[in-house]
Formats: sequence, C-alpha cells, structure tokens
Amino acid sequence: MDHYDPQQTNDYMQPEEDWDRDLLLDPAWEKQQRKTFTAWCNSHLRKAGTQIENIEEDFRDGLKLMLLLEVISGERLAKPERGKMRVHKISNVNKALDFIASKGVKLVSIGAEEIVDGNVKMTLGMIWTIILRFAIQDISVEETSAKEGLLLWCQRKTAPYKNVNIQNFHISWKDGLGFCALIHRHRPELIDYGKLRKDDPLTNLNTAFDVAEKYLDIPKMLDAEDIIGTLRPDEKAIMTYVSCYYHAFSGAQKAETAANRICKVLAVNQENEQLMEDYEKLASDLLEWIRRTIPWLENRAPENTMQAMQQKLEDFRDYRRLHKPPKVQEKCQLEINFNTLQTKLRLSNRPAFMPSEGKMVSDINNAWGGLEQAEKGYEEWLLNEIRRLERLDHLAEKFRQKASIHESWTDGKEAMLQQKDYETATLSEIKALLKKHEAFESDLAAHQDRVEQIAAIAQELNELDYYDSPSVNARCQKICDQWDNLGALTQKRREALERTEKLLETIDQLYLEYAKRAAPFNNWMEGAMEDLQDTFIVHTIEEIQGLTTAHEQFKATLPDADKERQAILGIHNEVSKIVQTYHVNMAGTNPYTTITPQEINGKWEHVRQLVPRRDQALMEEHARQQQNERLRKQFGAQANVIGPWIQTKMEEIGRISIEMHGTLEDQLNHLRQYEKSIVNYKPKIDQLEGDHQQIQEALIFDNKHTNYTMEHIRVGWEQLLTTIARTINEVENQILTRDAKGISQEQMNEFRASFNHFDRDHSGTLGPEEFKACLISLGYDIGNDAQKKTGMMDCEDFRACLISMGYNMGEAEFARIMSIVDPNRLGVVTFQAFIDFMSRETADTDTADQVMASFKILAGDKNYITVDELRRELPPDQAEYCIARMAPYNGRDAVPGALDYMSFSTALYGESDL
Repeated sequence: MDHYDPQQTNDYMQPEEDWDRDLLLDPAWEKQQRKTFTAWCNSHLRKAGTQIENIEEDFRDGLKLMLLLEVISGERLAKPERGKMRVHKISNVNKALDFIASKGVKLVSIGAEEIVDGNVKMTLGMIWTIILRFAIQDISVEETSAKEGLLLWCQRKTAPYKNVNIQNFHISWKDGLGFCALIHRHRPELIDYGKLRKDDPLTNLNTAFDVAEKYLDIPKMLDAEDIIGTLRPDEKAIMTYVSCYYHAFSGAQKAETAANRICKVLAVNQENEQLMEDYEKLASDLLEWIRRTIPWLENRAPENTMQAMQQKLEDFRDYRRLHKPPKVQEKCQLEINFNTLQTKLRLSNRPAFMPSEGKMVSDINNAWGGLEQAEKGYEEWLLNEIRRLERLDHLAEKFRQKASIHESWTDGKEAMLQQKDYETATLSEIKALLKKHEAFESDLAAHQDRVEQIAAIAQELNELDYYDSPSVNARCQKICDQWDNLGALTQKRREALERTEKLLETIDQLYLEYAKRAAPFNNWMEGAMEDLQDTFIVHTIEEIQGLTTAHEQFKATLPDADKERQAILGIHNEVSKIVQTYHVNMAGTNPYTTITPQEINGKWEHVRQLVPRRDQALMEEHARQQQNERLRKQFGAQANVIGPWIQTKMEEIGRISIEMHGTLEDQLNHLRQYEKSIVNYKPKIDQLEGDHQQIQEALIFDNKHTNYTMEHIRVGWEQLLTTIARTINEVENQILTRDAKGISQEQMNEFRASFNHFDRDHSGTLGPEEFKACLISLGYDIGNDAQKKTGMMDCEDFRACLISMGYNMGEAEFARIMSIVDPNRLGVVTFQAFIDFMSRETADTDTADQVMASFKILAGDKNYITVDELRRELPPDQAEYCIARMAPYNGRDAVPGALDYMSFSTALYGESDL
C-alpha cells in the first residue's frame, strides 16, 4: 500500500474503457462477475458483521459501499448521511467515489447517479476498480505490473505440475487444475492431486472451490458450471478469485523467503564439504590408477601372433590417447580444486583443509613421475616385436587365405558328385547335367595349381618353425586328401550320366511315337463322345432319318479304331519293359503328351456304352416325329376349312352393312339371324383349339399342311364376332338417331346412299377426296382450289358452306357452331362431327340457349334465380339437383342466395364445366 504507483494504476485501469462493450459481447460474463464480486465484497463485509445479497441494489444507498472501503483500506471515511432520500444516497456514493479517487484511481464514466439508480454495468465496473486498487495492485513479482505479477506468481507456483499451463486469466483455468495446483503447492495435505484428471473439469473446480472455502477461508466466488459452460470465462472474475489465493498464501511466501536465506548459508558449507570429499575421492582414484598402470607398462613378455602384438600397441595408443589425457586433466583439476577450496575456506572464516595421509599434492606428483618413467622404451619394444612377427604372419595369412578359397570352392562338391539326380531326370535334364559336369571337370583342372601352392606355403612355414605349424599341416593334409577324392567321384559320375543318357534317348523316341498317335485318337474319341451325347432337336421325320444314317456310318468305323487303340497301348508297354529291365527310375510322365493309357481305355469304354444309348434315343425320336406329323395333318385339315369360312362371313357382313334392303328394322333382324348362325359355329373353333393344344404340348412349331395358325383363327374369329356386334350396334344407333332426331327413313337412306356411292373400295371409310365429293353431292358448296384435300374442312371453308346453305354467319354464331363441331379446337371438322351437326339442326332438339331462356322466365326476367323460385316452380328432386350444382351468382345485381342459372345451362350441354 505504501509503495503505490499512480502510473501503474492508470496503465492497468485502461481496459475499463471497454467495460460496456465486454458486457454486451458476452452476457455470461456479467453473471460470473456478479457472483465473484458479490462473494469478494462479502468476504470483507462479514468482518464488519454484514453482507450484501444483490450487488446493484445493496450499494445504492452508499452505506455498505463506504463500509466496504473502510474494511479493506483500514481507514475511516467521512460520516455517511442516514437519510433515505435520493440526495442522501448520492452524497454517500460520492464520498465513496472520492475516497477511491484519493487513492490515485481514475474513475472512467462511473458517476454516483448510476450507482444509486442500480446500473449493473456501472456498479460492476466500480467494484472491479476497487478490487484492482486494494487486492491486485500491490502484487508485484520481479518488478512486473499487478496483472503480470499475479500471472507470473501463478506460473511459478504451478510450474512443477506438467498438466497445468497458465497463460492467461480465462481459458487456462477452465479445467480446474490451476486452482488445485495452487492449493496443493502450499497445502499438499488438502488435495490428493494425483487422482485429478484433466478431462473432468467439473470435479477439479468443485474440489478446489470447496477446499478453499473450508480450509483457506476463501469464499466460493464462482460455480464450476459457470466456468465450464462459458467458452471464455470472464477474466476479471478469475483474477479476483485468484488474487484471494495469492493473499491467502502470502504468509507462506514470507516463510519461504526466510527458508531460502538459511538454505543459502547452509549451501556454502555443504559446497565446501563436497569439495573436500571430491578431492579425497579424486586423489584416491588417481593414485589407484597409477598403481595399476605402472606394472602393465613394465611388462615386456612377447606374444606369438601379430594380432596380439598389434593389440598391445593399440592398447598403448589407447592409453596415450584416451586413458592418460583424462588423468592429466584430473591431476590438474585436483590441484585447482585444492587451491579453490583453500581460498573459499579462508574467505568464509573456516580452517584450512588438510588431506589424508599420502594424498597431498606432492604425493600425487611423486607417483606421477614414476608412471612417466615406466612409459619410456615401451612403445619401441612393441614396434620391434611387430616387425619380427610380420614375416611369419604374412605367410600364415597367405596360407589361410588360399586354403579358405579352396575350401569354399570344394564345399558341397563331394555331395554334388555323389547325388543321383540323373536317376529321376528327363532326357533334356540329363543332357544339361552332362554339360554341367563337363564344365565342372574344366574347373577342377584349373584348381590343381592352387592346391600345389597351398602345399608349398605349408612347407615353408614348417621350415621357419611357425608356432602354429601343427594346425597348418593338418589343414594341408585334409585339402590334399579331399582333392584326390574329388577326382575319383568326378570320373564315376561321368560314367553314370552317359549310361543314363542312352537309355532315356530310347525311351524318348517311344514317348514321341506314342504322343503322335495318342493325340489324334484321343481327339477322335472325345469328338465321338460329344456326338453320341449331343442332344438333338428335330421337327420332321426326314431330319431324324438323317441322324440315324450318320449314326450307322459311325458304328462301322469302330473296329478299325479298336486296332489303333491296341497299337498305341503296345508302345506304352514297350516303355514299361525297358524301365523294368534296366531299373530306370522315371522322374515323370510322357513329356510330349498328358494322355495316359488309362484315359484311352476309359474313354474307349465310354464310347462303347454310349452307342446303344444313341440307338435307343434315335428310335424314340423317330416314333415321336411320326405322331407329330399325324397332329399336323389333323390340325391343317380343320384350319383350312375354318379360315376360309371366317373370311367369307366377314365379306358377307360387309355387304349387308352397305346394302339398303328394306327398313332399318329389317336389316337388324337379318343381322341378328346371321349372328346366331355364327355363334352356332363355335364348337368347331373349340375343337380346333383342342388340336392346337396337343400340337403345343408336342412342341410342334411349324405345319406345312396349312398356312393358318391358331392365332390367325382366333383373331379372325374375334374380328368376326366384333364386326357382327358392331354392325348390329350401328343399325341400332341409326334407329335411335332416326327416332330421336326425327330424321326420315328417306334422309337416312340418302346419307347412306351417298356414303356407299363414294366408298368405292367398300372399306367402310371415305378418303379425303371421297369425303369432299360426298358433301358436294348433298348440296354443299365446299369450294375449289382453296379446299385442302384432307377429308376435313377448316374454319373458313365450313363457314362458307354454312352460309351457302342459308345460315346466318355472324361472328358470335359461327363461334358457337365451331365450339360444337370442334370441341378440341383443332381447326378442322370431321365427317362424323358434320353429320352430328346436320342431325341436330334438322331435328327438334333442346339447346343451352333454350334452357337458359326457360330459366329466365322462371326467374322473372332476372339474370339470376333464387332457391325459393326453384323449389316453387320445379319438382322437389329436380329443384334440389339444380340447387346442389348451380354456382353462386356474382353479378352487380346479385342478392343473397342468388344462383347462376346461365353457367349451369351451358354446363348441361358440355359448353362449360358443371
């Protein structure tokens, strides 16, 4: 408090200018600050026997705010106003703010009125300013600012904890381990830190907060859920909470400083003692090394091998390069350490160091002089001995090198020469083995010189009295014995290879002849088996007779085939005889073919079994084809009668429909009698269906005895029934049209006569030109070149035709007629539409306009009709029919419940949607 720096405060208070923005950015921060700041205030207010519940409400009168400042500062503020008026509250708050300002704190945008009015943001900002000044500002570690000092303190205290990394006052504390580490560092008995897990932040935070509240008198300022549930906890809340930990452990910090001072003094004494121990140990080790090294340097016993002497020289060089230099350094360091130790003892007012007996610096120098004396002459002796052994070692190495090369070459050669691989080899393999053996013989002769060199070197080593001459002689003798054995084995193998080659050449010729004859014979048998087992599909007797003839010709070739089979087997038997006589071990089968005698015999036996089966199958098929031919003739005879009968009846019906004998009723009676006679013919169709079913079951697909198929008969029969029914229906419709439209029989006859006259091909239809001529014959002027020859009239042609017949062709009237004859708006009028229109015009029929006029009379000349008028004028069922289907009338003169009888009338005749 006494070392307060205003500049430091101003620097740290600068972030307060962003207070409003921070709160707006994350409302969760406001919640955290409420809890933290409230708990912090209560931790001080309870010393005065009071507390706050709502931070923005309880500070509004300024009384508890002034009390808080007195508690945390230890100073008395001006006497507060006890009145409850606004002016009294503002006065108290101003006294508190003035006190804060007197401590060098700059208040940014915080006025007494906002605190009195309960402004949350301003109240929190004021409390944060107080926390900064009285709880955080004086925290300083190594001359850092308050915030940096607190952060540095946290980092140092948590440094031993590997899973804690404090870099800020927000997300670094989310896992709770930072709080637990601070407690454990100062009070390890309160928390079992080893059981904490980084992935369980809720448990970590609750543990730290509960322990701090129970044992450290730090109130619980935040809930663990607030920290975990926020992406970035509020920095001010965390700093406030952490500062409480700092102050709680400040006493421990002072104890730590005192302990450091004691440790520093003890460290000097411990260092001196360690130097004394190091000197004693280093001196002992160095003297022991000198004692062990001098006898080794004085040993001049010679070695028998060059390697041993070279190893001694190498050991001496290692001694000079590796072992002695460190000892020189140790000797030097020993003297340095001795002098340094004596200086430190003198400076620290301690008595001088006296080494153990025999370990003075002078004792070590004397021992070192004896070591250097032993080194003299040792290296020269080593070099002379090496020169002496070099000559012998060279000869021995040359012997070993040549012997090793020879032994490496001969390794496995005896086993190779003794193997009987030729017994299971083929002829080509035998020839390859002979070539390989010839190459080996050449190689064997080339190695004769090396064997002689090995023997000469061994002799020279014996003459020079080489220490290892017994082993050299034994090895040389072994090489010579092995060489003699290789020569004998080589000659024996050549004789065996040449004998086997002759036998295999004979067998190879027999194999080749066997293969040349077995392959075509095997192909013949496979083809015969395939033909004998081949399924056949025939449809005529001629086809099955052809197959039978071919089969008889095949059977005639079987005796000659059997002779060829026996000849092929004889070749194989001759090979077997050679193998048994000369004990040839055949390595494999015939190299020229994979066909074995067993396969030939097996296939031949199969062919013999298949021949009678083929005979039986051909006989059965011949009988089946005879039955099929009978069915074909039976069906053809009936179809050739029924087919023409149906065609004749179709033509007769066509003539009846065209001719105009008698009245329509007479024509109808005649057609019905004709229909009855046709129906009576149905049993013959059914009988033909039965014959066709038998043909289908026998899988007969063609019939040369008739051009008619059952499908032709069925289609003709169905067309006949359809035609007679359609013709009867046409006559019935003509009668209905005549009676309904009031058309006279003469008019109907005239229409039919004209139509039949121009139907020159008697197809029942008129082409475009025929249709045009028909209309002209009825008195209609169709036009000349302008008329399209399509059998139809376009709008203008039809209109001209109507005008020529006396119709008034206003635009509205013509549009109405076109909507009748061309409802699909295709722009053409068909013959049927024209006839329907003429029938309608020549007969007395109802129209939409007539019905509309009748409704208008019932409605009293109004454009709409009411429900009451319909029920009054029409029968009940018809009135309800109209009411259910008439749309509401929407005209200007409409009344409630008015119905539109006009759209209803047009809908009745299909001129609009009902």
